[in-house]
Amino acid sequence: MNKSDLIDAMAADAGISKASAKAALDSLTDNVTSTLKKGGKVSLVGWGTWSVSKRAARTGRNPQTGKAIEIAAKNVAKFKAGAGLSKAVN
Repeated sequence: MNKSDLIDAMAADAGISKASAKAALDSLTDNVTSTLKKGGKVSLVGWGTWSVSKRAARTGRNPQTGKAIEIAAKNVAKFKAGAGLSKAVN
């Protein structure tokens, strides 16, 4: 399912226009993104939690040449599925 499929499904399920569903989805993604940028955490009970984790700098290898390279430290977004979502999938 891609973004437009999700918008169509949200509009049908909620009985709203596609424009309203798109606005709601965009608002969700914008708010999750801005919270994570600030280093916060977003939890939807029973569904899951988004958080930011720091990945340390490390030495890696170029698979073509075998030469060692330095990989910079960075922040990564993580999602941990909640009990409700995990149960629904299994």
